[in-house]
Amino acid sequence: MAMQDEPPIAIIGAGPVGLAAAAHLLARGLPVKLYEAGGGVAASLRDWGHIRLFTPWRYCIDEAAGRLLEGHGWRMPDAEAFPTADEIVAHYLEPLARVPELSSVIETNARVVAISRWGADKVRGKARAGRPFMLVVETADGIRRDSARAVIDASGTWRTPNPLGAGGIEAEGESEFGDRIAYGIPDVLGRDRALYAGRTTLVAGSGHSAANALLDLARLADAAPETVFLWAVRGTDLVRIYGGGDADQLPARGELGADVRDLVESGRASLATGFATVVIRQRDGRLIVEGQGEAGLAQLGPVDRIIAATGQRPDLSLTRELRLDLDPWLEGVRALGPLIDPNEHSCGDVPPHGHRELGHPEPGFYTVGIKSYGRAPTFLLLTGYEQVRSVAAALAGDMAAADAVQLVLPETGVCTVPAGGASQSCCGGPAPAAIDACCVADADAKAAGKSGCGCAGKMEAAE
Repeated sequence: MAMQDEPPIAIIGAGPVGLAAAAHLLARGLPVKLYEAGGGVAASLRDWGHIRLFTPWRYCIDEAAGRLLEGHGWRMPDAEAFPTADEIVAHYLEPLARVPELSSVIETNARVVAISRWGADKVRGKARAGRPFMLVVETADGIRRDSARAVIDASGTWRTPNPLGAGGIEAEGESEFGDRIAYGIPDVLGRDRALYAGRTTLVAGSGHSAANALLDLARLADAAPETVFLWAVRGTDLVRIYGGGDADQLPARGELGADVRDLVESGRASLATGFATVVIRQRDGRLIVEGQGEAGLAQLGPVDRIIAATGQRPDLSLTRELRLDLDPWLEGVRALGPLIDPNEHSCGDVPPHGHRELGHPEPGFYTVGIKSYGRAPTFLLLTGYEQVRSVAAALAGDMAAADAVQLVLPETGVCTVPAGGASQSCCGGPAPAAIDACCVADADAKAAGKSGCGCAGKMEAAE
């Protein structure tokens, strides 16, 4: 057990946001301990290191982390170039982790498996805030318990993917045929090429992970013509799937959607919309995927492989003994839920938010990064960097800086709303009934003679 007299602030997860949190705390002279479950920093990014981001370098670097690196002679790569995830790790995150200030506080191969308070479960409230946090840490040397004065959970969601089953639980047969299902973004053109070349693959999902997988399969098919790929999505709104095109302020993000649209319209990818997976069966050694389609029961296949690009969800077991306030369906922090719920706010209008929204009834505990969004699929590194800047300022007692939250995100050029209109917090609310527009912002843009969607919402994109 490690009951320090002055325990540090614990950060869980040494990804981009966790490392940025450490940089901000160190800049304010606060003691830090950073735990990373993987064998090196940014373990999750390495899983999809072959993917090129649609955000340029200038959007990928945290300000405090950049200052710390520059103090050791580092120079940022071309600000307008688009890095792969591997390049972010090699040219930014690994050098950041090596600076003496950070290297001394990072512990890899250290998985935090539970968090509580010393001597108090979540039921006990007396003098709770005065008790240090207790972190149960699993390492190669065994399990130990560390103390912390505050905890910043930047552990992300990558390691807990959503199942292929559309009901949120595994489809029948999903575990049985798990060796033929890849979750996330496999390296179709690289290390996983032999699994996909000359075979038929079903890609399930409608986000950027699915788009990247489809485009890689298309490139593979150019080299291995017998390669075939199908695409299934639960939704039917193709505008949201294909994105804003030329109206997107991140051109590479707009191109991603446009390229996938070309795959479908050219006939290279067969798209099944409104398809909810229920069962996976085997027939003659291949897989048949059965589900509820727009016209009733439907089947897809036979296929040899499945890529489940169905998003991720937070691991809630870690914080079971803490008093957290979570959105009941997104499972992110409650204050953000109404602002990012994809069922209601497809405009993606995400206002600035910081320590007040990211905190919980458990004093000193903060959920940051993509985990703060829970199951919501959209997130930019810029958002996480501003989150941890605010949290670090609050932990240092600088409430003026903590509350001075600013967040300006690139617009997508897409604003779609469900029947019944947008809420007042989404792109200004519903457009007047007499105007053919999706929201007030779009109506104003059209009145000014602008083409395309004029929504001023800022749909964040998953990194």
